[in-house]
This record gives sequence, C-alpha cells and structure tokens, in this order.
Amino acid sequence: MASLKDVISDPNKRKKVVDDGVTVIEAEVSDKGGLSGLAIKAAYGTVKRIKPGFVGGALNHLLDDFAGKVDPFWNAAVEKGGDPATTFVSQGANIAEALLSITDARARAAVGPVRKTYDQLRPQASKHVVEAMPRLAGLLKKHAV
Repeated sequence: MASLKDVISDPNKRKKVVDDGVTVIEAEVSDKGGLSGLAIKAAYGTVKRIKPGFVGGALNHLLDDFAGKVDPFWNAAVEKGGDPATTFVSQGANIAEALLSITDARARAAVGPVRKTYDQLRPQASKHVVEAMPRLAGLLKKHAV
C-alpha cells in the first residue's frame, strides 16, 4: 500500500483525493446534530455561499501537511496487517490532534470572520475529527491501495 504522500504526488490522484475529501467533509457536516451541529452546518453553509470551492481549495492547500501527519498512523496500521479503520478509531484522538495542530497554526494567522468562526468551533473540533475517523480511513484505503 502506498502512503498518502505518495498518492498525492500524482496530480490526477491528488484531485481525486481532494474531491473525495470534500465528500467526506460534507457527509460529516450533514451527520452532525444538536446545537454544535447547527453551528457547524451554519458555518459550513456560509463558507460555501460566500466562496464556492473554498473547501476543496483549502483541503488541496493543506493536503501535504495533513499527509505528513496521517502517514505515520496509516503506515503503522498497514504494518500491523489489520484493518486501518480499527487503528484510526483507536488512535482517533491522537490523529485528530495531529491534524488540528495544522489548522490551529493556520488559524493563528487568520483575521476577521475566519478566525472568529474557527475560534468558536475549535473547542469541539477534536470530537468531530475523531468521529470522522472511519470515513478518513475509508478515503485512505480507497486511494492508497
């Protein structure tokens, strides 16, 4: 199995990973419930209305950094020979914090509504990223096999 960094080095494969990543994000947002779910859905909808294509562009921009954080977990899961989804679920909190370290650094440089929205949603972000682990593992499995 290839690493995510290897997969995304091919521009055609990278586009497919980004497109599928957007699909994963949209499915995760759609599944959210409760008050925090309403806030996430509202923020996501606002971003999509104000700047169509922003999510895919942002994911493409962050993908190399994300791959660097995810690959060690992916490679460890593959080396164990089990289902990577099991590893991703069991290591979800660690993977989430690794990924959020990237967006946290980017958010510190942001200003205005982007920073304000990120700061409002960040306290619950780890929980939501952990919940996305099965879909994230599925995305990786689809493209790295």
